[in-house]
Amino acid sequence: MNTFSNKQVAALPNHLKQYIVEQHYEHYTPVDHAIWRYVMRQNYSYLKDVAFYPYIPGLKKAGLTIEKIPSLQEMNDALGQIGWGAVTVDGFIPPAAFMEFQAYKVLVIAADIRQIDHIEYTPAPDIIHESAGHAPIIGESRYADYLSYFGYIGSKAMYSSKDFELYEAIRHLSILKEMPDADPADIVQAEKDLEFKQQNLGEPSEMALLSRLHWWTVEYGLIGTLEDPKIYGAGLLSSIGESASCMRPDVIKLPYSIDTLNYSYDITKPQPQLFVTPDFETLINVLEEFASTMSFRKGGTHGLMKAIECKNTCTAVFSSGLQVTGTFTDIVLNANDEPVYIKTTGPSALSYNDNQLDSHGKTYHSDGFSSPVGKLKNFDMPLEDFHINDFKNMGIELGEPTVLEFESGIVVEGTLKSVIQEEEKLVLLSFIDCKVYDKNSGKVYFEPFWGVYDMAVGHKIDSVFCGAADKDAFEPIALVSETKTHQIQFDNQTVRLHELYRIVRNVREHKADVALLPSVWDSLKTEHNNDWLCALEILEIFEHTALHPELADDIKLGLKNKAASNPSMTKLINDGFSLIANPVIDLVH
Repeated sequence: MNTFSNKQVAALPNHLKQYIVEQHYEHYTPVDHAIWRYVMRQNYSYLKDVAFYPYIPGLKKAGLTIEKIPSLQEMNDALGQIGWGAVTVDGFIPPAAFMEFQAYKVLVIAADIRQIDHIEYTPAPDIIHESAGHAPIIGESRYADYLSYFGYIGSKAMYSSKDFELYEAIRHLSILKEMPDADPADIVQAEKDLEFKQQNLGEPSEMALLSRLHWWTVEYGLIGTLEDPKIYGAGLLSSIGESASCMRPDVIKLPYSIDTLNYSYDITKPQPQLFVTPDFETLINVLEEFASTMSFRKGGTHGLMKAIECKNTCTAVFSSGLQVTGTFTDIVLNANDEPVYIKTTGPSALSYNDNQLDSHGKTYHSDGFSSPVGKLKNFDMPLEDFHINDFKNMGIELGEPTVLEFESGIVVEGTLKSVIQEEEKLVLLSFIDCKVYDKNSGKVYFEPFWGVYDMAVGHKIDSVFCGAADKDAFEPIALVSETKTHQIQFDNQTVRLHELYRIVRNVREHKADVALLPSVWDSLKTEHNNDWLCALEILEIFEHTALHPELADDIKLGLKNKAASNPSMTKLINDGFSLIANPVIDLVH
């Protein structure tokens, strides 16, 4: 399967491609396909009345069918027609990476599928949620615009080390909950760990706040009026339990606005309130309202202070367009609280238009980078707008001693070694035998014996964002979690159960010998008494063919007894009866 035949996927940068895993379609079991079919039939039956209308025709646009788990190739072939793509990944990936995939118009699909015990809802991302939840609405162009724009905004958001710790806790718990042999004590401990991290995040970062907007729209959003909302959020569209319960009056419906930022969420529980947007344009407007408060838009002292608090790799963009990437550790302010000097510590790099400048990567700037910010004293024109001829008129020439004094009082004194200009803007001046100091305080920022001094050019900081400007050059190794999703090893009894499901599927799809089914039912009763889904599929065939009525009655009685004695199965089995009585035709293909 050539995933990269899709144009959107092929255009992904290398640091994102490192998250992609093979789907391994052959690993899906007959039970997995039965789970997909049950959920999709329930969704189709129920959601056709409560989902935002484009959901149903959107299934076909996304390359999905009710009958079987989609292959990534089928999805990419279909999504490619509307300018999107899809990749499979290993469970949860870091929010920043997830957002960036979205910015590139690529859906991130968890390759795994939920266990039958979590058929109504799973906190772990799975192929039902990611493909049947997110993909069908992509065909609505304004929503697709919102999704990709959200990805762009999210890829610029500041996040903290605590955000990543929270992500790891969520990922760990979701993996445990999908492990059939997980120790209950481990799950309890993981839940406590997650709760502790949620309660001790401190002031939420830009990424944490954006995650709330994402949750209450992309995952759990409603559209329309408060009195008659429709579902468009993927978390609801993929949950056969909560898609129904969310419409109850006890789930509060609130108008969607920027105030939604004040509502945190818990992925492990049903949501106590949901937010209704009148249209997708409102989503874009609210996102734009929040984006105007973010560091990548505000820049300046606000952005630099956020970068220092972040303690992660960030990028500051000078007014010349020069991008300085590194871990920001210091900022000098003037009397107006404007930055006049900035400093990074550790590996740093210089870029322009997200492309690293030659010979200015993190190996060369391994110990950090520092530079003044501002205008030269007695000059109204910003330094970045100077031309080489202006330098000559000032008596500044390559290879000659030079003194640059800034309005702040910072002085750069040395021999001009080289000049880098981009698109008629000066972006970098390099000096040898250079001393940098503050003439007012006497503080020295750079000594001649330290080597070459590279000075960024720019009278202000226009933008500050999390991550590197040229991620492929700066971050060759993606921040991929060490915790991997659990690969189930099936025992012999489970393998035999898979074979029973396979036989039933073969009978239904290929009109194989129905006479095989009585023995399957006998095996289910004697060896797999906890099963209900395979029994429902046999009953469906018997009811629709009018064959073996006595066995059909036996199966129905057995399922009713299970529904009565096991509350967790009651709704599932009764909904299954309803599907048999009101069959869903796979209209999407």
